[in-house]
Amino acid sequence: MKNISWKPVLILIVIVTAVIYLLPTINPTLWPHKKINLGLDLQGGMHLVLEVDTEKAVESNIERISQEIRSLCKKEHIRQIQIERIQGTKILVTIKDEDSIDKFEAFLDKEFRGLHLVSKSTENGVLSITLDLPEKETDNIKEMATRQALETIRNRIDQFGVSEPDIRLQGEKRILIQLPGIKDTQRAKDLIGKTALLEFKLLDEVNDINSALKGSAPRGSEILYQITQSAETNRSVKTPFLVKKRTLLTGANLTDARVQIDSQYNEPYVSISFDKKGGRTFAKITGENVKKRLAIVLDNKVYSAPVIQEKISGGQARITGSFSTEEANDLAIALRAGALPAPVKILEERTVGPSLGADSIRKGLISICIGGILVVLFMIVYYKFSGIIADLALIFNIILIAAGLAAFQATLTLPGIAGIILTIGMAVDANVLIFERIREEINIGRTPKAAVDAGYDRATLTILDANVTTLIAALVLFQFGTGPVKGFAVTLSLGVLASLFTALIMTRMIFDYILMKRKVKQISI
Repeated sequence: MKNISWKPVLILIVIVTAVIYLLPTINPTLWPHKKINLGLDLQGGMHLVLEVDTEKAVESNIERISQEIRSLCKKEHIRQIQIERIQGTKILVTIKDEDSIDKFEAFLDKEFRGLHLVSKSTENGVLSITLDLPEKETDNIKEMATRQALETIRNRIDQFGVSEPDIRLQGEKRILIQLPGIKDTQRAKDLIGKTALLEFKLLDEVNDINSALKGSAPRGSEILYQITQSAETNRSVKTPFLVKKRTLLTGANLTDARVQIDSQYNEPYVSISFDKKGGRTFAKITGENVKKRLAIVLDNKVYSAPVIQEKISGGQARITGSFSTEEANDLAIALRAGALPAPVKILEERTVGPSLGADSIRKGLISICIGGILVVLFMIVYYKFSGIIADLALIFNIILIAAGLAAFQATLTLPGIAGIILTIGMAVDANVLIFERIREEINIGRTPKAAVDAGYDRATLTILDANVTTLIAALVLFQFGTGPVKGFAVTLSLGVLASLFTALIMTRMIFDYILMKRKVKQISI
């Protein structure tokens, strides 16, 4: 009696826990726990393959270095020097003052020893130096840009509210995204692809914008547009601005971005907060440029260009525009998650309809029912009453798998359903080994109790060996597999664990109860 007293308690705990986790899937109003997540192939959704423009990340890095060189040259009083980015990823430095040549070479060796010297020439007293990044550094920037883009997109999707998204690297610069259950696919694409590079730049109020529109923008300035939606005509209106290229502050110093409603105009805007460094920089910018216009630029598009009336302290600012609440919310999400280090483009897009998923679920359930019924009938016909015990364990085995999917918030996919069907056969396989061993023991004249004990004792090692090796294979599939393969591995792993529990503990307890409590003298097997 002492040997079996713990088994009913354990089985009761497992049954109650399984029911608690499974009930939300049957009736979501009963418990607050989440229900079983369905994969892209079952509930529909969106499949995207993105490519990160890693060359742009290198160009941005080169532009930052060229601005840093320009700024430090002013501090070092190196005169008559011209610095510009050429061919996208190279820096051309031209020095006309002979006294500044030696200063610059010494300065370059001291501050920028990591730059690669492409060429160096002197003509008519003018020194021309072409610099770029070493190949190893360029490769590192590209790799980091792809990984940072992956994390940024994952953060955005998490805030967007998609359950169980599948986001992973594919190759060197591609990102695979699967969003099950997504309805507004266009909004999701806009949010994922938004670079969200926030910049604060001063307007060029010295040069004439009309002349810049007719010809080329003056050196150090560029033309950017503000795009607004006319409420009267419902058409987009493009307003040009002549903006200085130099970025005074970026969104890298943002700590928060929230949607708020303007009390005066009852329109949504995005309120942004800077960290201490960003707050000090913003206060310095606004303090030094009172009565000048400061453009708030996002992804090379001007959102607003207000006149700075006074120094703004406290690290707070706002982005206004012709926002809908949804647009403002998506912008806030993109800013909170951070800017993409480089633009991304969609290489492949597929939308899976929910009707296809419903058909897959229906056929999968039919397969489970047909396979289960055939197994149940075989066990009853071949093993009689003992077969009924195995069938009860089989039903409970399926319940445990479903409860496990809900408990671990795993995603059920079409291959996952195939894993459940495979588990149905594997679950009774353990019982077959035990029942055949019990038959052999009865045939040699042992009592039912001794035959059951010997059957379970001698079959246990074989069952453990077979199931543990299967579990190892399933774990390897989960670790190195992708998408559908992982779905199959999840249900197979849960099925193996559930079948071990039902075969070695649950059915053993039932046999012990019948033989010891009911005093049954003969086993129907």
